Amino acid sequence: MKKYIETGKKDTRSGFGAGLLEAGKADANVLALTADLKGSLKMDAFAAEFPERFIQCGIAEANMVGVAAGLALTGKVPFIGSFAEFVTGRVYDQIRQEVGYGHTNVKIASSHAGITLGEDGATHQTMEDIALMRAIPGMVVINPCDYNQTKQATIAAAKYQGPVYLRFGRPSVAIFTPEDEPFEIGKTYVMNEGKDVTIVATGHMVWEAIKAAEALEADGINAEVLNVATIKPLDEATIVASAKKTGAVLVAEEHNSAGGLGELIAGVLAAQAPTPMTFINGADKWGQSGTPAELLAAYGMDAAHIAEAAKAAMTKK
Repeated sequence: MKKYIETGKKDTRSGFGAGLLEAGKADANVLALTADLKGSLKMDAFAAEFPERFIQCGIAEANMVGVAAGLALTGKVPFIGSFAEFVTGRVYDQIRQEVGYGHTNVKIASSHAGITLGEDGATHQTMEDIALMRAIPGMVVINPCDYNQTKQATIAAAKYQGPVYLRFGRPSVAIFTPEDEPFEIGKTYVMNEGKDVTIVATGHMVWEAIKAAEALEADGINAEVLNVATIKPLDEATIVASAKKTGAVLVAEEHNSAGGLGELIAGVLAAQAPTPMTFINGADKWGQSGTPAELLAAYGMDAAHIAEAAKAAMTKK
């Protein structure tokens, strides 16, 4: 089993900021727009380096989407940034019509997603954004796992022709992926190979899954860990192959059960390789205020709960 070393802690939104700056240096058409959240989206470095390519739209998210769509039609590559709640739910109609239906080259940068937003509570802890975005035809949905992967995913998104939804978070989390590993849109990364159970994870849950796999190894259980960094388009082949090998699958995600990764994979396996499954997610509940660690434990999303759920999945074989 591969041992992952935590090389530091940093928020994934900072990975976006670093990637945005690199993308801006590589392509003069890359622009950044935000709805009064430049600091929260870590766009400061880009704005300082390219002030003529940074647009402060104010608290007017719907207008920001329209401006970005118009800029994309002129050949620009606009990244729009806000909190996940504001840049999906508040402006869903504009994204659907002007970005999705128009298939414009707009990149939606979504920060402060999921339960790990923490103390801000349920109104800001968006747990339904993946369902909203993957329902839009042609929308790429990316949920990277750490600072390094978020940086590389942002660079890849800038090069991709078409609408992209990028999801990242607020808390400082473990950095454990290679610093310069290029990001491949549509690839599921096999973090650990195993034979007894498959743990499929995305975003912040990947590190929790890796820690759970280490705990399971101590109990003599060999878990395969998959990092679904791209939720749409989904790498079905890698997931199906793993399910056939292990015969039991657990899906762990920082998202509600409805419309999330678990439902998506269940549909794939039902059609191609029926496999016993167990799910860890936000169920059908609202969030609440607390630290990220407290909330992960309270909602059963931490490594300890993942390990127990993996054992439960194995009993269904």
